[in-house]
Amino acid sequence: MRKTSAVLASLSLAVLALTGCTAVSSEASPACDRSADDAGIRDAVTAEGPIGQTPDVSVFAPLQLTKSAVADATVGDGRQIVDDTQGLVAEISIFRGDTGEQIFATSYDENRGQISTAAHWAQQSPGLATVFDCATAGTRIVAGLTPEDFGENNVQGFGLDPDTNVVFVIDVVDVFLDRAEGTLQFNDAKGMPTVVRASDGTPGIIIPDAAAPTKQQVQTLIKGDGDPVTADQLPLVNVMAVGWDDKQVISNTWEQTFSVDLASSAPTVAEALVGQPVGSQVLVVTPAADGAPAVAYVVDILGAVTAPTQ
Repeated sequence: MRKTSAVLASLSLAVLALTGCTAVSSEASPACDRSADDAGIRDAVTAEGPIGQTPDVSVFAPLQLTKSAVADATVGDGRQIVDDTQGLVAEISIFRGDTGEQIFATSYDENRGQISTAAHWAQQSPGLATVFDCATAGTRIVAGLTPEDFGENNVQGFGLDPDTNVVFVIDVVDVFLDRAEGTLQFNDAKGMPTVVRASDGTPGIIIPDAAAPTKQQVQTLIKGDGDPVTADQLPLVNVMAVGWDDKQVISNTWEQTFSVDLASSAPTVAEALVGQPVGSQVLVVTPAADGAPAVAYVVDILGAVTAPTQ
């Protein structure tokens, strides 16, 4: 295997390597359509074996491309990717188009599924910007990229000639929720914030003109139908946090990507998620303490993972 490019290697092809991914399946969106794929690239590459395991790949080299091409070799029936910041687990192999030689592969270790996003992969290689659009968990994607779409840094990093095409074989192993999904819950507690939601699921928090609670308050706003989060898991979440007194946004992962760092940034909030089903939206109000202001958190639980023990 040749040296990896500085761009790909810098992130070790993962946002976070974790164990035991949990996600709730959902139906594909009717607005998404991946039927217009390129039969040429599908015919030029064979990839056999179960999704998520190292595939047996043959490239009918030399592969000649005037533009990049994408096709689904296998179509899965899992949750669909509807947002480029949605958490997913992908296993990827890369091959030279001129010789068919493999030049890179992820671990293909089911115990260390690598959580990333479509946006992350587009940063690694510009030709992957639309490859994940509307793909479902369980899908195997074959993509032939021109050197320009592979990226100049990658071409140089892998020691390829400037005119060498590359082939990606991408297994979409798992896809996490992009927002809370479940049953709206009725809460009648007085003096608590009101939560509204934009069409994309982004919450807005309306702080009442009242004093903040002196004890932590927890409300389930949407009850998901996934597995409950356990104490030894890290929840994958989207978080909106607003200061009670100044009503200013303190944190908003909806403008970036999902977070798994809630245990260190807001440990009592993370503790409040234990027992909540994946797919839930939870409102947690923490009181002022030790100089820190009272804060209202709205947390969408997108999944739950178990950190590696090493």
